[in-house]
This record gives sequence, C-alpha cells and structure tokens, in this order.
Amino acid sequence: MTSLKDQLHADLTTSMKARDELRTATLRMTLSAVTNEEVAGKQARELSDDDVRAVIRREIKKRREAAQAFADAGRDESAEREAAEAELLQAYLPTQMSDDDLTTLVAAAVAEVGAAGPQGIGPVMKIVQPAVAGRADGGRVAAEVKRQLAAG
Repeated sequence: MTSLKDQLHADLTTSMKARDELRTATLRMTLSAVTNEEVAGKQARELSDDDVRAVIRREIKKRREAAQAFADAGRDESAEREAAEAELLQAYLPTQMSDDDLTTLVAAAVAEVGAAGPQGIGPVMKIVQPAVAGRADGGRVAAEVKRQLAAG
C-alpha cells in the first residue's frame, strides 16, 4: 500500500472511532474509488501516491460539481454537505499555488516560448502543467495562460 493510501485508511479508522459520520462516509467513498481504480483495466495494480492524488482530485471535482448542481436546484443542505466533503478531501492534496506564483510561472513560460495569441496556448501549457503538478487546477492554469496571451 502507498503511504497516502495508508494515511486514508488510518484516518478512516480514527473517524470511525470518533463517530465522525461525514469524514467516515467521505473517506469510505474515496477509498472505494481508489480500489476501483486499482482493479480497473485488464490487470489489477497498486496505485502510487500520485495516482491516489489523481483519484482524490477527481473525487473533489465530482463533489464540487454536485454541490453546484444541488445549489442550483435549491437543495442547500445537500450542497453544503458536498462542499464539506470536497474541503475534507482537499487536505490530502498539496497546498494550492497562489495566484501570484501562478502568474509569475505563466509569465516565465510565455517569455520562454515567445508565445503570442491563442496559438501559443498549447506550447505554454506544456511547460506550465508539469511545473504546477497538482498544485493548481487545470482550468485555473488555462485561464491564466489565456489571460496573459490575450493581454500580450
């Protein structure tokens, strides 16, 4: 087992003992998603910490989308629960990159590539994506790249 997966299991045990229903349910669903990912495909495999983080990011995204859908439907209690679950899972990911750091990183990539206009988005993203490595949402990165290329 990976260390992140071990951490999820340990936290699940702790939350069950503390009778923390929200944390217990969230961690169970997340560990279930991790297990499903491990057995998906033709051959079962052990996920690395990076793979587990990718599963957690997907779970967070699902919960944020569900929270938005519930909020749009006027189901505030369900929306709050989904948002709380997403926030709980966020603690298992690296801290997010600040807007200033992201702006600086994108500016350096734009200068390195010499990109201008919409056709430069791809080459800039190729440089920026590995550098952010899960510390910034892809949509946030793409928005910043588009903003800088449109301004420049």
